[in-house]
Amino acid sequence: MILKGKRGIISGALDANSIAWKVAQKAHAQGAKIVLTNAPVAMRMGEIKKLSTETGAEIIPADATSMEDLTNLFTKSQEILGGKIDFVLHSIGMSPNIRKNIPYTELNYDYFMKSLDISALSLHKMLSAAYKIDAISEWGSVVALSYIAAQRTYPFYTDMADAKAALESITRSFGYHYGKAKKVRVNTVSQSPTKTTAGNGIKGFDNFYNVADSISPLGNASADSCADFCMTLFSDFTRMVTMQNLFHDGGYSNTGISMELMEIFEKGAGK
Repeated sequence: MILKGKRGIISGALDANSIAWKVAQKAHAQGAKIVLTNAPVAMRMGEIKKLSTETGAEIIPADATSMEDLTNLFTKSQEILGGKIDFVLHSIGMSPNIRKNIPYTELNYDYFMKSLDISALSLHKMLSAAYKIDAISEWGSVVALSYIAAQRTYPFYTDMADAKAALESITRSFGYHYGKAKKVRVNTVSQSPTKTTAGNGIKGFDNFYNVADSISPLGNASADSCADFCMTLFSDFTRMVTMQNLFHDGGYSNTGISMELMEIFEKGAGK
């Protein structure tokens, strides 16, 4: 019960495969009271009402690109939960260019700006909305989900790589200011390829999932294990961790190549 007595906001829970869904379940199990939020269009597509019933959490629809919606989200959440917010999960990302299979060298720039707004600037807006009305408690924790394409090139990840790089930069910059002002922690978790609705929407995802799994000494980290990690970041046990991009990937980020992958190459070369 490491979150007993804490209040949280979980964004982005679409269905039972999503990391945010697992985070909400585990936060509830660890004793927290939570509010669920997602964009109205995502709520129509998903199954968030099932999660609401399971966790006893109220749902507040919010467009994460709208300051008005986000201010309302933090204001109403405090009213519902009975006090300031102790933790927030930012699990928000979408690329129209990826959805429409537009190559990186031919990006539609209007779509690109939408990718940045939804996937990265939404974190800045979320933090700004909370900061302005002092909605997050001292030593509160904000966690955003990222991916290693922010540091390395993965051709299939196209403009989402740029969005994740911006997300991680916002984490460092706003994390400094929020830490100085209110001792609020802001971190990103760089997660393994995960079989979620969003992940499965990326072309060639299954092949890459298997490659990453063969490289990682511990294998790919599951959505469940990512949610467990988030519990530690929401808790009081990580009070001095902020402005970090934390790799939760079974060791993938520090492995050049695995023997398993070498064997596949050798077989393909007929050696």
